[in-house]
Amino acid sequence: MDARPVKIGIVGCGNVSGIYFANARKLEILELAACADLVIERAEEKARPFEGVRACTVAELLGDPEIEIVVNLTIPLAHAEVAMAAVAAGKSVYNEKPLTVTREQGRALLAAAEKQGVLVGGAPDTFFGGSHQTCRKLVDDGAIGRPVAATAFMTCRGHERWHPDPEFFYQHGGGPMFDMGPYYLTALVNLCGPVRRVTSSARISFAQRTITSQPKHGSKIDVETPTHIAAVLDFHSGVVATVIMSFDVWSANLPRIEVYGSEASLGVPDPNGFGGTVRICRAGDRAWEEVPLTHGYTENGRGLGVADMAYALRTGRRHRASEELTYHVLDVMQACLDASEAGAHVELTSTCARPAALPPGLARAALHE
Repeated sequence: MDARPVKIGIVGCGNVSGIYFANARKLEILELAACADLVIERAEEKARPFEGVRACTVAELLGDPEIEIVVNLTIPLAHAEVAMAAVAAGKSVYNEKPLTVTREQGRALLAAAEKQGVLVGGAPDTFFGGSHQTCRKLVDDGAIGRPVAATAFMTCRGHERWHPDPEFFYQHGGGPMFDMGPYYLTALVNLCGPVRRVTSSARISFAQRTITSQPKHGSKIDVETPTHIAAVLDFHSGVVATVIMSFDVWSANLPRIEVYGSEASLGVPDPNGFGGTVRICRAGDRAWEEVPLTHGYTENGRGLGVADMAYALRTGRRHRASEELTYHVLDVMQACLDASEAGAHVELTSTCARPAALPPGLARAALHE
């Protein structure tokens, strides 16, 4: 394998970027070379603690011939524009979730990348985490028998209570399905395979939200996208999943994800994290038991998907947080909204393979055998 680190550049230096900066320094395949933001002072502030990382404009970053991967951490509405510019510059691109905010944008991005011979992928990469890879191994090893059903629930009262700039969560391309849905749907696809069709009910429960975080405390947000979605997903494997994504719930006693098999039930931890407790309840038992984790990467590992893409560039193998996976998840999310509007099932036109499972025992700073 070509052992040279892959130089990356980060576009978008907002709330989520800090962990990408920190983890890029821990993964031996990555070299963080530059960062850019529409507000140059924000890029300069992020770059300051990291020796060798220069702050620059987006155009300067895209024009750097040594940068091979652009990590696109802009707001969802900007994902397609920035990613297309990166691809046009001959660079692979890793988007924060969602891949884009429409299927049309997603298809155009994938077509452009194929023409340019570059890679596209994106968040979430939480399914690389030790707890989720342990769940994947249990399913693959037949520990729960044949998976037949699943549940996935994300309920909270919205992000205007804590996020400094929460408006985009309530714009097109936001809402609980496009913001949090990628974690849950990607975890389900990792465990159960691709989705065949969906049906759903969705609504905007509150037409306006009041920001209670700083610095915009008291400002109003007009809500443009559904904030409560209840969906049923039929998978090609036969699994039927019940999914609720909501920004309208103060409190609930619901599991994050459970997968129900012919021989046991599997308790899957929060897919917005890399660690957590894995539990199983076998046929005939009444008590759940904790399962020891078989894989590492249990801390916040955002950026593992970027490293995996970098290994793909160096080896020619398939990357796991791939364009077909991220597009399929986008397609499922949009289908949930479409199904509610149409009052019908929506058949999926996309599909994907389950991403390759991670082998146990990988070195802490590596993501390749």
